Amino acid sequence: MLVGYLKAESNALSSSIEEMEMLSRTAGFLIAETVTQCIDSPGYVTYLGSGKIESVASLISKSNAEAVITRHNLKPAQVSTLEKTLGTSVLDRTQLILQIFSNHAVTTEGKYEVELARLKYELPRLAGAGHSLSQTGGGIGTRGPGEQLLEMNRRKILRRIGFLKNELKNLRTDREVTRKKRMKSDIPIASFVGYTNAGKSTIVSALSSCDLLIADKLFSTLDTRTKRAVLGTGRVFLATDTVGFIRDLPVFLMQSFRSTLEEAAYSDLVIKVVDASDAFFKSKLKTVDDTLKEINADAIPYVTVFNKIDLCTNSWLEELETAFPEAIFISAAKRFNLEELEKAIEKFIQRDHAERAIEIDQDRVSTFMKFRNQMRIISEEYQDGRIKILYSASEKIHRKLVSSLKEVRT
Repeated sequence: MLVGYLKAESNALSSSIEEMEMLSRTAGFLIAETVTQCIDSPGYVTYLGSGKIESVASLISKSNAEAVITRHNLKPAQVSTLEKTLGTSVLDRTQLILQIFSNHAVTTEGKYEVELARLKYELPRLAGAGHSLSQTGGGIGTRGPGEQLLEMNRRKILRRIGFLKNELKNLRTDREVTRKKRMKSDIPIASFVGYTNAGKSTIVSALSSCDLLIADKLFSTLDTRTKRAVLGTGRVFLATDTVGFIRDLPVFLMQSFRSTLEEAAYSDLVIKVVDASDAFFKSKLKTVDDTLKEINADAIPYVTVFNKIDLCTNSWLEELETAFPEAIFISAAKRFNLEELEKAIEKFIQRDHAERAIEIDQDRVSTFMKFRNQMRIISEEYQDGRIKILYSASEKIHRKLVSSLKEVRT
């Protein structure tokens, strides 16, 4: 059963509850009922008003709901009171997200990040259990067995947090090495970012011809993946499928996944993917922009792509096209209009390119071919055992090519 409150009636409640319903389904829950309440402020102990709590308890009895999921994060006292009053387990928004993260983490780094986030969430909540545990025994000025158990658990968690931080530090060092190799290769990197379930993986799969996990679920991608993609012109670029963003991500969760999220900050181009069929896309696009700013990726050139246009009405698409004249509109699932996205990426790659000419012996062709995917060949002319090539490339690639040819010659 989902429960939540808002200070006043607004579309924000509808959007938030819809998101919570999808989060719940992604975590494996079947939703029996959804209960909302408009109140000025949440109950300090009960979260919702006393009358609404009674209503929720009655609905639980009728529907046999096995858990209650709240729209907001809860204090330990609120969880304890709700579980006692309702007679069922209670999960808040962060616990729900952590459960999804745990289910979807595949790599060692991803699993460690999830565990670290969970322990950071649980650690301060041990204090909430301290009072009741300390009542289980002990004299004046001494610790009861419950309090001693609490301290043992706290120390155990702190040791595990220390271990995870150290392991993640080593894994991130490896990530840095891989990242530097990519950057040294001079192959352009485009990161696909967006709110969770906007269709980033579908787009990257279509462009790279790789079968990435694609599911109509939130956070189906939890580990950043980079794939080699080839444009229609033969130009190669690296397409990075990033972790989906979500509103109101707790600080400790952002910190735990920061290195994964920061992959976008090392891109040459950012592709902001928006679900065109989502009526609340504007607030979610703001979340994307805020997150990019948080990870220092807001100054990187970007292209806005509205995906899932096959789910939109013509009138809605006309509104979007008028409001976002520079955006690209596609359906990755239907492979519709992807060529326009490819053209935009190609245009970006060529932004600092210029026409250049070089003449080489035929036995130097193998060296030239190492740079073939980083330029656009305009013409080739064979004469007397030599090849004159007219091509478009950046100054950096041109210099590397000339340097490599000189090394071969010597």
